Amino acid sequence: MEKNEIDEFMGLGDFQYSTARCEDYVRYWERLWGGTKPKLYWVSAPNHDWEPGRNEVLDNFMNGQCPGSSAKSAINQERGFIRNGAPYSKDFGNWHFAFLPSALWRFDPERAQELTGWLDNDLAGAKSAGKHLAVVYHELYFTSDTDEHTRAIEHKPWIDVMWKHRVRLTLSGSQHNYERSCPLNNADQCVGDGMTAFQVSTGGTGLRSFTSKSAYIVKRFSDTYGFLRLTLRHDGSFDWNFVPTSGPSTDTGTRSAP
Repeated sequence: MEKNEIDEFMGLGDFQYSTARCEDYVRYWERLWGGTKPKLYWVSAPNHDWEPGRNEVLDNFMNGQCPGSSAKSAINQERGFIRNGAPYSKDFGNWHFAFLPSALWRFDPERAQELTGWLDNDLAGAKSAGKHLAVVYHELYFTSDTDEHTRAIEHKPWIDVMWKHRVRLTLSGSQHNYERSCPLNNADQCVGDGMTAFQVSTGGTGLRSFTSKSAYIVKRFSDTYGFLRLTLRHDGSFDWNFVPTSGPSTDTGTRSAP
């Protein structure tokens, strides 16, 4: 990071409400997410970004194929066309990120289950290479409840694989608020070598109040719009800073190296 600019932008899905088509992305992208696309690594969200037979164009938009928008996301510039529902992974320095299409659990659960093997192999290879591990997926497992969403229990096979390989960091969205967990395992227990789970869905549309609190959540709020800035280090340590754009809340801290 130089001059307070971002190096990479992780897009956690729900880029548009409520049923996005090409013209919607072209019309609103710059206003909502302007300047991020050349640095963007994305996952789609179920039904707002992608639902087979209803709105299937996010992959086209990210590849610069919507009329009026020829810009491609960073990952599409590097890899070419990435279809909705396709996983991928990417190294950022000494960190390895796996990007998972959680919408498959809703639209193609058999394929979602198959990706458990892909994730296992992908993380195993990166861990053997000495990388620190992170996973990005939209619908979240570690969360408190809202009126709209509870935890996505069907994701548990993925969570088990993440714990197996000692993923250090997860990024998700969906709830329309902010949460951070303790480092935790696949049994919801706070442990020293666990996953720090961030849930960041505080941009664009209305925020949601919580209706419960999970014991492993150590920071949360639903009164502030903004974004999460992460600084990842070679030794596996990282800093976080929630940057508010409207509202009173924030969250900052550091997790030390393993």
